[in-house]
Amino acid sequence: MRVESRARARALQALYAWELRGSQDLGRVANELFDDLLVGEEERRIASQLLQTAREHLTELDGELSAVTTNWRLDRVGVVERCALRLAAAELYRGETPPRVVLREAIRLAERYGSPESAKFVNGVLDALARKMGRL
Repeated sequence: MRVESRARARALQALYAWELRGSQDLGRVANELFDDLLVGEEERRIASQLLQTAREHLTELDGELSAVTTNWRLDRVGVVERCALRLAAAELYRGETPPRVVLREAIRLAERYGSPESAKFVNGVLDALARKMGRL
């Protein structure tokens, strides 16, 4: 598995842990998780960049996601799915990775950590988001 893919998985795990811990700082949660899992330097760097974007633009990204989940409130979406969506939205926002790669990776993570239904949901939402952002 490529370092970028592993970094996305670590970032998803950090977002998930942060969601479950409530009001703790995302950076702190991520660093503790990365230390516990002995995450390598390059993997940690990539994951941290994605998490920093997610943290700095969380309100904006959640607004964008809410706009394309017309039948779902973001707070009612499952934690795995919400974290996969936020992670992919942050990566799309950064604009450094081809959008199709972002979508494919988020779908893979949603299926791996969620279910096939999670992957379908994430696919639909991210396709709409990427189009709304002008990335597809």
